[in-house]
Amino acid sequence: MSASRTSITFIVLTLLTAVVGGWVGVNYGLRQARVPQQLDQLLHSGLHLSTAQDEQLATLEADFATKRATFEGEMRAANRDIARAITVRHQYDEDAQAAIERLHRAMIGLQKATVQHVIAMRALLSTDQVEQFDRTVDQALAVTPP
Repeated sequence: MSASRTSITFIVLTLLTAVVGGWVGVNYGLRQARVPQQLDQLLHSGLHLSTAQDEQLATLEADFATKRATFEGEMRAANRDIARAITVRHQYDEDAQAAIERLHRAMIGLQKATVQHVIAMRALLSTDQVEQFDRTVDQALAVTPP
């Protein structure tokens, strides 16, 4: 009786930890994805870009969209593997650990790609446009999402 209670408690705690970890990971990834969206909106509506800047921005956005989709796909795949470890194998094993590490690598990759994208967008701007852009970046990263 005691061994089964311990096993059930361990399974419940593992499930709870995985759910919380997955939720945190997904929300973190979504927060990182929001920053370029806010900046893209500012660029398109508030900074009066030249035609050349618009064309360069379109290229940057297409490249980033591809990278983001790749990282988000990897995060979804890793989360599916984590769920399988919990719901099918009922254990924290090497496969679960590898899936968690894959999830973290994808999240880090998305964050790096996002920062690189923001810096590349900033490089397109004139001196006058940079100040408003920097304020928007500061506000977007300093505010906790709802």
